[in-house]
This record gives sequence, C-alpha cells and structure tokens, in this order.
Amino acid sequence: MLLVAATAHADGQLPFAPAQYREVEQTYSIEGLVEATRQSTVSAQISGRIKEINFDVGSRVNKGQVILRIDERETAQALAGSNAQVLQAQATLQNAKANYERSRQLFEQKFISQSALDKAQAEYQVARAQAAASEAGAGQAGLAHAYSVVVAPYSGIVAARLVEVGEMVTPGKPMMVGFDPEGMRVVVSVPQYKLSEIGSRPRVMVEAPSLHRWIKAVSTTVQPLADARTHSTQVRVYLPANEAGVYPGMFVRAHFVVSKANKLVIPGSAVMHR
Repeated sequence: MLLVAATAHADGQLPFAPAQYREVEQTYSIEGLVEATRQSTVSAQISGRIKEINFDVGSRVNKGQVILRIDERETAQALAGSNAQVLQAQATLQNAKANYERSRQLFEQKFISQSALDKAQAEYQVARAQAAASEAGAGQAGLAHAYSVVVAPYSGIVAARLVEVGEMVTPGKPMMVGFDPEGMRVVVSVPQYKLSEIGSRPRVMVEAPSLHRWIKAVSTTVQPLADARTHSTQVRVYLPANEAGVYPGMFVRAHFVVSKANKLVIPGSAVMHR
C-alpha cells in the first residue's frame, strides 16, 4: 500500500502534493562485468630461475619499479663473452686497417701488385664486418641481460602472481598480471534487436548493487562486431576515472535510455513502503 508520508502541522493539517503526468525516460537494463581499460600480463623474455619477487597480489606498483628478478649469472657470462669478442674484433680491424694503408702506399710507389692491394683491402672489409657483427652480438647480449630485471610498464595494482621464488621460467612464461585502476569500463552483450533502440551513442547509468551506488557513464562504444552464436554485440561503457570501490570482475547493471513516455508520478518523499 502507498501512503502519503507527511508530518502534521500545529493545526493538525497534513501537507500534500498533487500527482502529475511527466515525461520519464524508459531504460533497458542488462547485466555486465567491470574490466580495466589497461590490463597486461608480464612474461619472461629469457630463461632462468626466479630469485626475487618484490610484490604480491593487491600491491600498488609504480611505473619503473622492479617487480621481480631472474638469476642473471648466465646472461652476465654471455655478455662478458660478447664484450671480449668485440675487443678482439676491434684489434683485428685496427691491424687490417693499418695493413691496408701500408699496402696502398706501397702500391702507389709500385712496390706491390694490384692483387696484393686488393687482398689487403678485402681483409680490411672483412675485419670491419666482423667488428660490426661483434658489436651487434654484444648489444643483443646486453639486452638479454637487462631482461633479468623485470620492471612495471605502468603504475597499477598486481592482480595475479603466477610464479614463485626458485621457479624456472622460459621465454613467454606469464609471471604477473596487473591493471591500472584509474580507468575502468563495463562490458555488456546487447541483443542485436536492441541496438537500434539504444543508438550509436547511448546514454547509460551503471548500477553497482554491492556499492548501493549509481554511476553516470563517461562514454560508450558499440563494437562493430556481432557474436554469431549469441546474436549479440559487445558494448563498452566507460566509467569516470578513479571511481572508488570499483574493480575488475565486479558485477553491475547497465541501464540504457531507449525512449521517453508520459507517466503519472508523485514526489518520492510522499511515499511510504509498508
């Protein structure tokens, strides 16, 4: 039963408010899940044993912080060997260059033949190529050595830790999953027959039942692709930045405005639920 909620005045009279017809928005509601706009999995790029883990699930990580380390002894030895090869190649190059310069001077004085000069020039070019290859190999070894220190690509929160200290990893092995809490969106699957009603730029309110809160969407994107099995289209509803209490995987409802209609309405303060 609906009763007028009113407080008696001093003279015993009760206040009242007239019911009116007003244009009210009609909505289409559908359930969805929250996901992070930016979420990534950090994977190993070299083989090795995990020797240090600095963060766990739920930890806040700043961009550039070291999240874990892989035993670098093997890559360090490879880097030292590559650097030694570079020094050797540079010494060979210097010797070949000096020999070529001497041969050119002797050829100009007609003390050696053209074939001897060509041989010295070829040895010099080979030495240059070997030096360049050695430097490239050293750069590659240095890059692999740097991969032993895994840093956060952006500031965020650790969502999952997939390795333990002492565990052996290989290239491509997932180690940690993180997300940026500043950007969240709601993903819903809208039936194809409803797309024309919500439009290409729908107005949406997101209801978070667990938070007892309604959130106004910042923007909405209708994906230009349909699921052949469910005959539905994915719609992404973007939430305001840094929305408190909202995290990936949370259950919500998206309410799309589809039309307007005249309804008989009364003030909410005049309604009592019994």
